[in-house]
Amino acid sequence: MTGPHRAIAATRVAVRRALAQVDVGGLVLVACSGGADSLALAAAVAFEAPRAGLSAGAVIVDHDLQEGSLAVAERAADQCRSLGLDPVEVVRAQVAGSGSGPEARARDGRYRAFEDVLGRVGAVAVMLGHTRDDQAEQVLLGLARGSGARSLSGMPACRGPYVRPLLGVARTTTAAACEAAGLTVWVDPHNSDRAYGRVRARALLPVLETELGPGTVAALARSADLLREDADALDDLAAQARGELGPGQIEATVLLRLPKAIRTRVWRLLALEAGCSPGALIATHIQSLDSLVTNWRGQGPIDLPGHVQGSRTGGRVLVAGIRRVE
Repeated sequence: MTGPHRAIAATRVAVRRALAQVDVGGLVLVACSGGADSLALAAAVAFEAPRAGLSAGAVIVDHDLQEGSLAVAERAADQCRSLGLDPVEVVRAQVAGSGSGPEARARDGRYRAFEDVLGRVGAVAVMLGHTRDDQAEQVLLGLARGSGARSLSGMPACRGPYVRPLLGVARTTTAAACEAAGLTVWVDPHNSDRAYGRVRARALLPVLETELGPGTVAALARSADLLREDADALDDLAAQARGELGPGQIEATVLLRLPKAIRTRVWRLLALEAGCSPGALIATHIQSLDSLVTNWRGQGPIDLPGHVQGSRTGGRVLVAGIRRVE
């Protein structure tokens, strides 16, 4: 008896391992755009979920950023239904018109839509189709930006209700799985628009494989896994230190005694508590805050995104929101 195509088998094995972490009897949703990665994931989940004692559906988000986007979403929904997924929800994302970049705004709108559907249909998880190549792109972008360990650690396989079963699977494998299964793949024109950093990073991956040798993409993704373990440990230590500092003003000398890797994370936690948006807070903001204890010369307040300021008065520092003047 002939088994499934090896690409289909690879996606099923990856999904099987991920579903083993989900409580039996629950409903999982596949976030499907109609692209190769999410369609291959949808097919694998449709096959594996019943065998794991789970029901499976799909959520398709229409960002309404391209002409004909609703038709693309409906075609993706039809393919999900043909795979046996139920329920299949097509939802419109509310994408903000200002603030961060277009990709970030689309992502924020997408996750808001996911949260809404999760609650409405009672699902326990949303399965996302990010692959090993996506992980490698994240690492490259982080390196180009001079980011720290958290950024270089890429995407986690599981965080809250979001699960990424295919992080160890190559993009070529998902494309081959769709072809073998006879699925019609939608190609997002944004994936070839070099105005986006991720598109330029994607174009570099085959170059790296040629110039540095086969396995370079896998090595970048593996580096993300290793860095994530370190970043998680440092984040835990920073959260503990933050809790011990208490509310309000903090003694500068107490902060200064913390190792820098912990102290910078504590600054970030303080800024987020005060109202900074995680996406708007960058390394230079943290460095400026750190200068309040490492290079104090009587400087004025540090302005942060979201109408937040960091300041020092004598030997004590404070990160807090400021009132807007209407």
